Amino acid sequence: MNKKISLKDAISIGIGGMVGGGIFAVLGLAVSLAKGGTPIAFLFAGLIALLTAYSYAKLSMKYPENGGTVKFIHQQFGNGVFAGGINNLLWISYIVMLALYASAFGSYGVALLSITGDKTIDTHILQSAIIVIALLINYLSVALVSRIESVAVVIKLLILIAFIGVGIYGFSSHPEHLEQLSPSHWESPFLLLSGGMVIFVAYEGFELIANSISDLKDREKNTTKAYFGAVGFVVVLYVLIAIVTVGSLPFKEIADAQDYVLAKAAEPTLGQVGFTIITITALISTFSAINATVLGSGRVNYDIAVDQELPKYFCHQFWGKPIGLLITAILSIALVNVFNLESISTAGSSGFLLVFCIVNYIGYKKHAELGSNKLIHAIASALCFLAFITLIIQQFSGNTIGVFISLGIIVFCFVMEFIYKRVLIRER
Repeated sequence: MNKKISLKDAISIGIGGMVGGGIFAVLGLAVSLAKGGTPIAFLFAGLIALLTAYSYAKLSMKYPENGGTVKFIHQQFGNGVFAGGINNLLWISYIVMLALYASAFGSYGVALLSITGDKTIDTHILQSAIIVIALLINYLSVALVSRIESVAVVIKLLILIAFIGVGIYGFSSHPEHLEQLSPSHWESPFLLLSGGMVIFVAYEGFELIANSISDLKDREKNTTKAYFGAVGFVVVLYVLIAIVTVGSLPFKEIADAQDYVLAKAAEPTLGQVGFTIITITALISTFSAINATVLGSGRVNYDIAVDQELPKYFCHQFWGKPIGLLITAILSIALVNVFNLESISTAGSSGFLLVFCIVNYIGYKKHAELGSNKLIHAIASALCFLAFITLIIQQFSGNTIGVFISLGIIVFCFVMEFIYKRVLIRER
């Protein structure tokens, strides 16, 4: 296709990738960890996202035809075990993200409607059903997935911006909780940092811009603007949402409504109407994010298999689509029904932090070719790795299962890639 996309379109892709289900899924979790310092936690995570966006922008300009994390990794590491392990980790991290979005859909959905009368059962039904529905839509029409995402981006941004405006206005009539934002209610710097890392998954979607850079108008001038425009906007949006949430509800109410806290934060000013509007927005946002992630993860899985980093079986078709689409959905349903939100979020954040650490390192190694500042790449890579270690250490005391899941996924990706490569060598 010769159709070019504008800078605005590229920024919209990045914003749509980030402002999906992440903020609805992890906001309550962030407040539980950082308390009044939640806006600072989002700022920490946003800073790492901004620095990593610099590496993505430079690599995207250098390799526009082969854009995307998978191709960047191949440019540096070839087709060996390490590259395969990292690319497999990327695919598994997408599966984790799918589970995270489904978890948020179930939590918000059950706050609005009842199916069996048992909230736990209803949550499992909703979070499983929405993945199945998204899978069917992907099989029926990829164009429909794109249309759903386009409409959803506009709806969720308008309502979230309105939520911020109404929330700030509501401070005048409900000022008693604003004191919660004072430094005396912040957790320690370590917990603020680790809180930001647990919710880092809310920022990961900016890398989707890489897939459209080859079609971007005035690529040399607009690539960096696209990345920084998208990430910068979302950092401001998330920090303001965190301020409104912490400034609207007492910590106890936030803890009680942790899984659907954004809807709860609309109640003090708008009452039940506000709660319902934000809940519906959350359902639309998470559904569109699930739709897009099913499609994206299926494609990543197929690309990795084509590059012989997964068995050829993943290149097979099922109902005219790569089999990885179906496998991704099945694994996500299993994950979301077995593990809790914090464990899923920890696994997703740790996976993407490690992948981004590697991408920043690639930028550092190729800085001469890229014409970029190697110090920025080095700082970004070091911060991603430090954030990864901080997340693992902090979560180990209270979320040991989540840590074991995270580390287990990483080890599994490399071990299976090592075994697969050995099998390939023997077959040749």
